[in-house]
Amino acid sequence: MLKAGIIGLPNVGKSTLFNALTRSHKAAAENYPFCTIEPNLGVVAVPDDRLAQLAEVVKVGMQIPTTFEFVDIAGLVKGAAQGEGLGNKFLSHIREVDALVQVVRCFEDPDIAHVAGGVDPLRDIEIVVTELILADLDAIKKRHEKIAKDVKRGDKQALGEARLLDLYQQHLNSGKPANTLAQTFSPDEKIMVKGFYLLTDKPVLFAANVKEGDLAGLENNAAVAKVREYARTHHQCETVVVSAQLESDVGELFPEEAAAYLKELGVGESGVGALIRAAYHVLGLRTFFTFKTKEVRAWTIHSGDTASRAAGTIHSDFERGFIKAETVFWADLVKHGSVSAAREVGLYRIEGRDYEVKDGDVLLFRFAV
Repeated sequence: MLKAGIIGLPNVGKSTLFNALTRSHKAAAENYPFCTIEPNLGVVAVPDDRLAQLAEVVKVGMQIPTTFEFVDIAGLVKGAAQGEGLGNKFLSHIREVDALVQVVRCFEDPDIAHVAGGVDPLRDIEIVVTELILADLDAIKKRHEKIAKDVKRGDKQALGEARLLDLYQQHLNSGKPANTLAQTFSPDEKIMVKGFYLLTDKPVLFAANVKEGDLAGLENNAAVAKVREYARTHHQCETVVVSAQLESDVGELFPEEAAAYLKELGVGESGVGALIRAAYHVLGLRTFFTFKTKEVRAWTIHSGDTASRAAGTIHSDFERGFIKAETVFWADLVKHGSVSAAREVGLYRIEGRDYEVKDGDVLLFRFAV
């Protein structure tokens, strides 16, 4: 299962957000640095309004969402790449996740200490990014040393690696994350650089953590605007606004009560739901649906996966004995009200094993083993 790691400075709300995401109290959320040391893991359901609409059309009672994993990682401090704070232990935990959610504190609260002495979202982001870049530069140096002999004797693979390492080194020294350079590489080069295991090459999104009272007036929130602009300009990525403490509190309520409370605050949707979906997509994950007599179910695939690979997520026998996939797009099925009606207008199709499954496809697999 792919993992999204929650990172940031101490006391920015990472553990509170993790507890809200996982609807648990697994992570200690205290007002002092490093209350989290070992990473906390939690599986979360991906909110998907399409499930309820499909369940109504195909007349089943059970809805089963798809899931993935969040990891709450200890707070990072300036100097982590040289061993400050939890240092290398922290960085090793980051290496084990597939994407990063950087939580940025965008609220003032005299009762919650800030390790840098005051709230400054851009400074906080740059502290974290700088430490990850320094760790990557160290990794590049060690990789250069490892392949030096092969480069000297003209090994083609080593020469290719050395050229890419030099490009990364120049890019990182300019303060830019590795993932903004990787976008320019060829498919073969992208495969090669995966072996470098650079921290800033992981996909990232930002979570701007605000106070409950700030949610209704985000268009006038200068701190959130700064985070959004930085994320867009420097990382070419998304920012999700969330009130971690509010989400943790409403997580104790029944869903209907939570929705009503958020509505009273002028908030249309849970920030946690938006964050889960954003993390799911930044991991390159997509959803297809199946239904049978009693349930409609969401399944996770990677963007670009074929019908036969999608079949294998249900059972290896489905992939091994794949014959065909009967498919209709979820919105077409909802619009026309039934499989037979969608079939009559030509929207219910037969696809082969190499068909690239689209996010939102409803699939029925035919197989023989």
